[in-house]
Amino acid sequence: MTAYEIVAPLYDALTKPATKDVAALLESCLSPDWKSWGSAGSVSDRAHFIKKVRGFGTAIPDLTFMPQDVVVAGDKLVVRSEATGTPSGPFMGVEHTGKAFRITTIDIHTIRDGKGIEVHHVEDWMTAVAQLRG
Repeated sequence: MTAYEIVAPLYDALTKPATKDVAALLESCLSPDWKSWGSAGSVSDRAHFIKKVRGFGTAIPDLTFMPQDVVVAGDKLVVRSEATGTPSGPFMGVEHTGKAFRITTIDIHTIRDGKGIEVHHVEDWMTAVAQLRG
C-alpha cells in the first residue's frame, strides 16, 4: 500500500461527506490517537474531526477535496488539494448567495504503522470568503 493509499479515505470522507459513512472512512486510515493541527495552532482529535467533517456535509453538501499533488518523504506525506463547494446557507460570516468557492489546501500527514498519526494543514478560507462575497 502506498502512503497516499493510506490517507485516501480521508479525502474520500471530505468529498460529499453527507453521502458517506465518514466515521468508518476516517477510522480506517487514522490512528485512534490521531491529531489534526490547524494553521492557528488549533488541535483536534479523531472523534472531533469526524463530527467536523459531518458538519461540512450539512454546510456544504457538494464539498469536494481533490488531491492535485502528492509528495512522499520518509514517514511524511504532503498533499496539495483543491477544495470546492457551494454553502447551503450563511458560511464564515457571509450571507448565503448560492455562489461557490474554489480554494487550495495543503496537508502534511505523518504515517506510522499503516495509519495517519497526525496532520498539519492549511486551507485558504479567506479566498473562499472573498469568492462567496464576490
